[in-house]
Amino acid sequence: MNETPKLKVTLLTGRTIDQGVGKELGKFSKEYLESVSVCYMDPEDMKKLGIRDKTNILVTTKFGSVVVKAVKSLRAPHPGVIYIPYGPWVNMLVDPETHSIGMPSLKGIQAEVEPAPDRQVSSLEELLKQQFRKELA
Repeated sequence: MNETPKLKVTLLTGRTIDQGVGKELGKFSKEYLESVSVCYMDPEDMKKLGIRDKTNILVTTKFGSVVVKAVKSLRAPHPGVIYIPYGPWVNMLVDPETHSIGMPSLKGIQAEVEPAPDRQVSSLEELLKQQFRKELA
C-alpha cells in the first residue's frame, strides 16, 4: 500500500495584488476564492509531493487544516517554505490567540503539506459554517 507523501514546511502569509483585487470584487466572488484559496510552493517541493500546478493539497498545522490549490511560485527557490494569501482559508491554519497584541502570528508557522486530489477546496460559506458552527443568513 502506497503512503501519501507529506512534506514539512514553514507557512508564511501576507497580501497579494490578486487578493486585494478579489476582495474589492467581494469576498463571495469567484475571483476572491481563486486568489486566496491557493498555496504558493517551490517547484522542487511540488516534485517531491508528485503534484502539478493547481493540484488540491491539504495543509495542516497544530491549529487546523484546509484544502487549497498548489500553485508554482514565481519567486523560487524557497524550499520548505509555502505562502498562502491572507483570507479565510489561511485563517483555518493560524493560532487564533493574539497574546495580548491584537494580531495573531501570521509568519513562520510549522505546517505539513500532502496531496489531496480527491478533496475539494471549501467555499467561503462552508468555511464559515465550519468555523462558527452555524448557518449563514
